[in-house]
Amino acid sequence: MITVSHLSKRYGDFTAVDDITFTARPGSVTGFLGPNGAGKSTAMRMMTGLTPPSSGEALVLGRRYRDLPNPGRHVGVMLDASAQHPGRTGREVLTLAARTIGVGSDAVDRGLATVGLTDKEAGRRVRNYSLGMRQRLGLAAALIGDPQVLVLDEPANGLDPQGIHWMRGLLRGFADRGGTVLLSSHLLSEVQIIADELVIIGHGRVVAEGTVDSLLQQQGTRVRSV
Repeated sequence: MITVSHLSKRYGDFTAVDDITFTARPGSVTGFLGPNGAGKSTAMRMMTGLTPPSSGEALVLGRRYRDLPNPGRHVGVMLDASAQHPGRTGREVLTLAARTIGVGSDAVDRGLATVGLTDKEAGRRVRNYSLGMRQRLGLAAALIGDPQVLVLDEPANGLDPQGIHWMRGLLRGFADRGGTVLLSSHLLSEVQIIADELVIIGHGRVVAEGTVDSLLQQQGTRVRSV
C-alpha cells in the first residue's frame, strides 16, 4: 500500500506539488494521471525517497521509503527508463541490481524472461537499445526483488501497441496476486483499460480521484429535448 498525506514540494516561490492526499491499495492498479508538468514525477520521487518533501509524508507499506530494510525487496521503482548505463549490457544492468539487493543470479534470468528480452538482446549494450527495450529492462529491474509494490513513471512510453498490451497484462497479473501498482501517465487511454482507480493531478493538486467507472461516468454533457 502507498499512503500519501498532505504531500507538498516547493522550490522557492514555485510549488511543484501542492498538498496532495491519496491511497494506492493492494490488489489494485492506481493510475496517476495529469499533463506534463503537473507534478506527477516530483510526487513519485518523494514517495521513493529521492526528493525530500517540503511538508506532508508518503508511506510505502506503512513506512517512509528510506526506512524500509532493503527497499528493493519491497518496492519496485522505474522513474526513468533511459537512466541506465549505456556501456553495460542488459544482463549486466540486471546482475548489478540483483547483487545490490541480495538476490541470486537466477532472478536475472527470470527477469529477462518476464519482460521478453532474449539472451541475444540481453547481451547488447544498452546504448543500442530502443526506448521500448529500455522500458522492458527497467521493468525487469523493478521486478527483480519480487516486490509487493510497483511505482512506475510513464511505463508505456516507447512501447508499441503489442508492448502496451503485454505491459497491461503483466501489471494486471501483479495486482491480481495482491500487489500494489501506481503508474503515471498523461494519457487516459493508456491506463483506463487496466486501472481500478484514478488520481488526476493538475498544477500540483489532486483535482479528481475515484474508481475508473465513477470518474468516466461523470464526463460529457446530457441534453434533454422537449
